[in-house]
Amino acid sequence: MIKVDRTKADGMYAAISEKMPLFIPVKSAGEVNYAPWEKGADVSLDTLKTVKSAKDFFFPQSETMMRFKAEGKKIEIIDDRKEVAPFVIFGVRGCDYRSFDILDKVFLQEPVDTYYKERRDAAVIVTMACAKPEESCFCSVFGIDSADPKGDVTCYADDKYLYFKSNTDKGAKLMEIIGAFGTEGGEKEVEAQKKNTREIMEKLPFTHLDLSVFKPENLNKLFASEEWASLSEACLGCGTCTFVCPTCQCFDIRDFKTNDGVIRFRCWDSCMYSDFTQMAAANSRTTQLQRYRQRFMHKLVYYPSQYGGTYSCVGCGRCVNKCPQRLNIVKVIKRLGDKEND
Repeated sequence: MIKVDRTKADGMYAAISEKMPLFIPVKSAGEVNYAPWEKGADVSLDTLKTVKSAKDFFFPQSETMMRFKAEGKKIEIIDDRKEVAPFVIFGVRGCDYRSFDILDKVFLQEPVDTYYKERRDAAVIVTMACAKPEESCFCSVFGIDSADPKGDVTCYADDKYLYFKSNTDKGAKLMEIIGAFGTEGGEKEVEAQKKNTREIMEKLPFTHLDLSVFKPENLNKLFASEEWASLSEACLGCGTCTFVCPTCQCFDIRDFKTNDGVIRFRCWDSCMYSDFTQMAAANSRTTQLQRYRQRFMHKLVYYPSQYGGTYSCVGCGRCVNKCPQRLNIVKVIKRLGDKEND
């Protein structure tokens, strides 16, 4: 393990960015999101939750897939992709790191999404252990240890030092750069922090949510529950929950005509929108109740049914914090769980 004095952090970031692009949580206009590191950046490693999750690096909010040029009856298909060079994502929390595994199951199954895979393979991920979980956190419900996340390199932090350990060959190469700015040691401090973090997690209000009713054999009963009506009644259909969620993977593909041909691009979509999966004849889900139910049934029943019991939620709490109507997955779990256990 290597410990680096936080006063040397900017020098370390500069050394990493000389070798490959470095993306890190940066505060701008009062919000913290991932951004390229540059000298003078207001790095905010102590911020627990970036507004947008790190999934944007592998599954961007919008991306060009290909272009078309037509000359008479001849159509040329142009793949504009360039080779993705290695890059570093620094400061990924344990919940967001688990979300990559959930996305992998979707985008890396056959047929493999090569746009996603190229970025995934190029990334070097430095995770950040949590020292001060918030009340809206409930990652432990899904078996995530926020005190000791994995990744290529794991970073722990206190007021004075950053502590690093490598977990993969990619991580070992990055540690060659980090090592120049620190010294060996820090195991005792890290173990104390892990213990403290786990004690905090155990006391948080959502730590002991009961997921026992969310099983494939209960699909029809959960789908038909009368609780969906009251749960969804105040939903605005704004889609905020889906855009801040690290595991949502819905997208739309559109063509845009330009003076130089047609651009085909992919962009995030939301199952909470009234025109989601719109077809020529009609929409398959015509009410907000149906759309609301679809989102949470997918997270808690459909996805785990297809992928070996893995839930499509990581307990990051972003939807708890951001939903303007306070309609979130915690309420669904509590309401349906209590109802089915009556």
